[in-house]
Amino acid sequence: MPADYKPNFKLGLSLRTMPVICTTSAEETMFFGEALGSQLAHGDVVALSGELGAGKTTLTKGIARGAGVTAEVFSPTFTLIHEHPGRVPFYHIDLYRLTGQEDTEYLGLDEYLYGEGIVVIEWADRAPAALPDERIDIALIAIDDDKRELRIDATSDRLREIVELVVSSAGSCD
Repeated sequence: MPADYKPNFKLGLSLRTMPVICTTSAEETMFFGEALGSQLAHGDVVALSGELGAGKTTLTKGIARGAGVTAEVFSPTFTLIHEHPGRVPFYHIDLYRLTGQEDTEYLGLDEYLYGEGIVVIEWADRAPAALPDERIDIALIAIDDDKRELRIDATSDRLREIVELVVSSAGSCD
């Protein structure tokens, strides 16, 4: 990302005062992810949900870059979990192929979710009971080919502060 790049994502508030970020390109979605990833620390979990093509993997690539991952990041749909070295270990989990909550028991998710790395889970809504209480939830909605709406909720004061920091320079979402 060029040093002079200015993102065009915008912030709005829902009735629950949940931040809503709007991005107008894959690059902006990655840039937002990078800003978020740069603030995450050991043990932080980001749970992503959204339809196919909503931008979950694009956002994950940005989060990984912000966490210091230099390797190529792609969706672990068939392997389910990818581990990447970064400033802290980075774990990319994809639950798309799960058929039920019981499938998570065989994956050893607790080792990742309660471990020392940053964890990003695509299709997190497929196993809500497996998710830790403290996490950032992001629902991605494709508005059109380029525009994405990211609805963000954080479940702890520390994670809410991170979200507020990352979105503090954004304007309103039209």
